[in-house]
Amino acid sequence: MSIDIATIPELLKFNRAMTLKILDEISEFSDPTSALTFRPGPGRAHIAWQIMHLGITEELFASQRLRSTDSSLTQWFDSYQKGTNASDEIPSIDTIRSVLSESRENVLDAISQITAADLETVPAGLSERGWTNQMALQILCWHEPHHQGQAHLTLNSWKAQQ
Repeated sequence: MSIDIATIPELLKFNRAMTLKILDEISEFSDPTSALTFRPGPGRAHIAWQIMHLGITEELFASQRLRSTDSSLTQWFDSYQKGTNASDEIPSIDTIRSVLSESRENVLDAISQITAADLETVPAGLSERGWTNQMALQILCWHEPHHQGQAHLTLNSWKAQQ
């Protein structure tokens, strides 16, 4: 099954709208940090980590996995990439929005350089995983709804305790 590259930005746009909807809701609370720091259980990721992880994962795809280029978001990599533990230091909603915006712009630029002829190519940054460009694009389309759903459930759990 081959994907249509042209649909990927539209799917990502829809997914991001749902994520930003959560941030919009949180920003209206009297204490947004309380919601952002809420963990569904001991040692589990809080809402801020779930959402920052989305931006940093896209930035990693844009700068290291789909291509190799510099990133201005490297200061966040150690805190929000796969396998990291959610820190108690919480970025502001404005910082989260900024990371989401910049990383999205960068991943869309990287995607725009992939042609239909490149779909079965395994980029150097994904050779260890053996993922083709097509698989990487499918993962990107799945990744945000996955973590957005976790953030949504965590937010609902926080609201239930208020």
